[in-house]
Amino acid sequence: MSHFTAVYDACVLYPAPLRDLLMHLAMSNLFRAKWSDEIHEEWIRNVLKERPDLSREKLQRTRQNMDKNVDGLVTGYESLIPGLTLPDEDDRHVLAAAIRAGADVIVTFNLKHFPAAYLNQFGIEPQHPDEFIFHLIDLHPDAVCEAAKRQRASLKNPPKTVAEFLEIMEQQRLPKTAEFLRLRQEFV
Repeated sequence: MSHFTAVYDACVLYPAPLRDLLMHLAMSNLFRAKWSDEIHEEWIRNVLKERPDLSREKLQRTRQNMDKNVDGLVTGYESLIPGLTLPDEDDRHVLAAAIRAGADVIVTFNLKHFPAAYLNQFGIEPQHPDEFIFHLIDLHPDAVCEAAKRQRASLKNPPKTVAEFLEIMEQQRLPKTAEFLRLRQEFV
């Protein structure tokens, strides 16, 4: 397994299709995916706000499956939080977890919340999920295709065609990823 480490911000874990793709990629052993209990709580809280039809118990099962399938839980970062300065103080726990994990990147949609100039002093880069996945594509195109293939195969209620799956990837704000998979759709 690579020592390259990515911390997933909560905002990339609560659209289920994006979370599923990121988890399938993490299970490919191309990098080490990390998160904290606090990140878990944040994505679960946000899902419940947007989807009151879902139960906390169901989301807790998803959380448990994430923790079971990937050794991603970061602990012992809390003492770092007070010394960090970010535009949104509520995001300091993510950076603290990234520092404790020795992360190379924070995968987030909230790039403004994680200024590159500030994160650089910790050797961490904020990356949009499409950029993060595209870097993986550059290094391991077949492994990314396999992860996407496994994700699509896991969609059974209802199953998705390749075209439907690619549309979902675009809806997840992954245009470069979707375009790559479109060109390689025999693998998806």
